[in-house]
Amino acid sequence: MMNTFCIGLLFSLFFAQAPQKPLVVFVCGDHEYSGEETLPIVAAELEKNYGMRTIVLKSSPDHNSEENIPGLEALKDADLVVFFLRWRRLPPEQLAHIEAYLKTGKPVMGFRTTTHAFNFPKGHPSEKWNAFGEFALNAPPGWGGKAKHTHYGHNSSTDVSIVPKEAGNPILTGVAKDFHVRSWLYHVVPDYPVKGSTWLLTGKAVNPERAAVENPVAWTGTNSFGGKVFMTTLGHPEDFRIEAFQRLVINAIHYELGLKIPKKWKGKMDIQVPYRVAK
Repeated sequence: MMNTFCIGLLFSLFFAQAPQKPLVVFVCGDHEYSGEETLPIVAAELEKNYGMRTIVLKSSPDHNSEENIPGLEALKDADLVVFFLRWRRLPPEQLAHIEAYLKTGKPVMGFRTTTHAFNFPKGHPSEKWNAFGEFALNAPPGWGGKAKHTHYGHNSSTDVSIVPKEAGNPILTGVAKDFHVRSWLYHVVPDYPVKGSTWLLTGKAVNPERAAVENPVAWTGTNSFGGKVFMTTLGHPEDFRIEAFQRLVINAIHYELGLKIPKKWKGKMDIQVPYRVAK
């Protein structure tokens, strides 16, 4: 008869060998797009239906607080970090946690305004972080500037289409060939995403305030630290109500983690979050 010691040893060996659920850390603070409300719903879905652990970090005391995101030490244990930021000015000790994560070469994912995640004044010791979009996400290095990163007007919206040659890309599993989003189109071409990136989706502006050209709105690639990238310039809260966009997000998280993308997903999430006028 097996004694208590043997039973305990077997349990210890079982749990020691059991695979750890991947940890996805969401880092939010964007003034405008309610990322600190949409992303927790996505996080809850990942935990409930896709076997992941999640942590959601938010600007404090509210979304307009540009100089504090508590809890960034959690990045040291993350398997994936998802950013939805806009014009933050974090202190060096918080930036150090982000830099340490990037230097591991682990995957990074970004939404919309994360192209201009940081906004330090010229000459500031942390000014290099203004180019976060470029060195972390293969996106333009901040708003405006030499890249002429801009958009086509708040009253416009975007028709999105799968890039034909990427129709078989696993990230696009279950994503509609064409769909419409509320996000006004971001202008990132001709220099971004950086060379070597793979365009997955393109967008055409609907009712733009000036002449518009087609632009990529989602891409993958490898960043300057060797980490896998998924970036989308979509992210208006109304975009998160659309099944095609939800499916894209769930698929991209699986891709970033090196997991098999589910052929059948667990269904549409109920995401009813308002848009705010930017600060």
